[in-house]
Amino acid sequence: MAFVWWPCLVLTLFFGLETSGFPRSPLRLLGKRSLPEGVVDGIEVYSTKISCKVTSRFAHNVVTTRAVNRADKAKEVSFDVQLPKTAFITNFTLTIDGVIYPGNIKEKEVAKKQYEKAVSQGKTAGLVKASGRKLEKFTVSVNVAAGSKVTFELTYEELLKRHKGKYEMYLKVQPKQLVRHFEIDAHIFEPQGISMLDAEASFITNDLLGSALTKSFSGKKGRVSFKPSLDQQRSCPTCTDSLLNGDFTITYDVNRESPANVQIVNGYFVHFFAPQGLPVVPKNIVFVIDVSGSMYGRKMQQTRDALLKILEDMKEEDYLNFILFSGDVTTWKDHLVQATPDNLKEARAFVRSIKDQGMTNINDGLLRGISMLNKAREEKLVPERSTSIVIMLTDGDANTGESRPEKIRENVRNAIGDKFPLYNLGFGDNLNYNFLDTMALENNGFARRIYEDSDADLQLHGFYEEVANPLLTSVEVEYPENAIQDLTKNNYPHFYDGSEIVVAGRLVDRDMNNFKADVKGHGAMNDLTFTEEVTTDKITLWNGDERSTFSWLDTIMATRVGLSVTINRKKNMVVSFGDGVSFVIVLHQVWKKHPVHQDFLGFYVVDSHRMSAQTHGLLGQFFHPFDFEVSDIHPGSDPTKPDATIVVKNHRLTVTRGSQKDFRKDVRVGTKVTCWFVHNNGEGLIDGVHTDYIVPSLF
Repeated sequence: MAFVWWPCLVLTLFFGLETSGFPRSPLRLLGKRSLPEGVVDGIEVYSTKISCKVTSRFAHNVVTTRAVNRADKAKEVSFDVQLPKTAFITNFTLTIDGVIYPGNIKEKEVAKKQYEKAVSQGKTAGLVKASGRKLEKFTVSVNVAAGSKVTFELTYEELLKRHKGKYEMYLKVQPKQLVRHFEIDAHIFEPQGISMLDAEASFITNDLLGSALTKSFSGKKGRVSFKPSLDQQRSCPTCTDSLLNGDFTITYDVNRESPANVQIVNGYFVHFFAPQGLPVVPKNIVFVIDVSGSMYGRKMQQTRDALLKILEDMKEEDYLNFILFSGDVTTWKDHLVQATPDNLKEARAFVRSIKDQGMTNINDGLLRGISMLNKAREEKLVPERSTSIVIMLTDGDANTGESRPEKIRENVRNAIGDKFPLYNLGFGDNLNYNFLDTMALENNGFARRIYEDSDADLQLHGFYEEVANPLLTSVEVEYPENAIQDLTKNNYPHFYDGSEIVVAGRLVDRDMNNFKADVKGHGAMNDLTFTEEVTTDKITLWNGDERSTFSWLDTIMATRVGLSVTINRKKNMVVSFGDGVSFVIVLHQVWKKHPVHQDFLGFYVVDSHRMSAQTHGLLGQFFHPFDFEVSDIHPGSDPTKPDATIVVKNHRLTVTRGSQKDFRKDVRVGTKVTCWFVHNNGEGLIDGVHTDYIVPSLF
């Protein structure tokens, strides 16, 4: 499972097509006649499908839109897609009357220059731009001759992140007109098993959503399908415009038998880590708030409302303070104070009194907050097992004091010294968001843009909820030094409740027997270590010259024509083929410290009667009934076990009665059954001799 880190999301597509229009297709020219419903300005978008396939949190999405120009002259057709900010485009194509024009995907800076050049030359090009809270907008337009059909197909991928205990797949639905065939079809496969699956739409009532939406999950598979009819798309019963304009969100989570899960495929591994039930680590939080003149009015009121909500969520073991900056810097208290009921009451009164004034001195505001946290730790004013966090909110660029972004970043980086994270919240559009984003990333945090909507206070509070419950600090994920290469980030200052740590890498030796993965971190009560024993005993499937390699840590299902192989993590492998014939290979695990015994495989046959009578082998020759006769039961050498004579395959053999366990009905204890044991390694019962069935060097 190879993971590639993509450097940017700004892409451009070049097709070398002149915007004067494509050659007309004589067979497709339309005479004057009534146009079908859904035609807007001569263009009918008759099909839009969003196909999503998610495997192990990794989403592969294909957006396909088909349109036809029903006007009697060339028309411009636009294709707009809003995709998640964390996604990356892997392919884009235009198809005009059956001719395919592939896109050329470029990185950010190259894309901008080539996009501008293409537009100036009248060529078709598309560019990804910021679009909203969670989205980037990709748009491309092309001139299409009368009667011609055009198909736009965009493929993008993203690694889904766990957020507040759920993975979220966020789709923007905005066809702008009625579409004869509109569909969202999502298939989810999670080796750990799916524990919950839901879907919701912001643009449609639950009653109407229920009639167009189907969702189901069982075991490792889940599916969501949203397929509204033309009537269900109408904004009113007699309207010709579409109500499909908003967010469609799919959320799910997986089963967690243990905190960690490692999956290995073809020499690559991905390690998921999300422990549950740990106590929350106390927080020392400094809120650095911009109170410059540009925060006047609604922004300031929404900031106050959000801070009041946050104060309601503070736990008594937490510590806090407020730093206000405009042209000058002021503080609520000279040092951090504990979130006791009395202190929180006083804090609420202070928040209500905050007013906007003056300029924007980001540098001094941040340095004051960082200094306060460092001093509290040095002077042991906060609990030893606690974590520090800086949260800054601003709506503008620094314009007084130190105003050079590079210098501010340097000052902040030196002051924090990699000891705690900085989270930057940018309010509105009139600010240098790249500066806030880069500065946060340099200090183990991240930035968020807060949009000036009616719910801005909820956006602020929602961010706080993401970092309100740290369960571990200074988390390190360790692997054997010489066993792993091309490792992604494996150390994190915090692990927050409801999130997940993901580390990927490549095995140096694809045939390596096993390795240990250790996750270490500081908890609220003590230091914790989680160890995952990763076994890479190979299960290799061949399809001609094509080889796929898996391990007993995988949970997968592979299918070929007439063959199905299912691996159930650390349990068994089921091979099915033909008319329901199945074999089960069970991984029997023994005590790891046993001085002699080792893990071994058991080979079992299910529904053996479905095999042909020509099936042979040590077991196969007995899959179908055969004639035998037992007689002359008499005492044997052991008084408790009588002997008898059995006639089978024209041989007269001596057999001894004994007992054996049958585990078909009781898999744990088994049922005691009597049976006859053949002597001399089955001589006379089996075809040939027992050595014919021994495979040398099996282990």
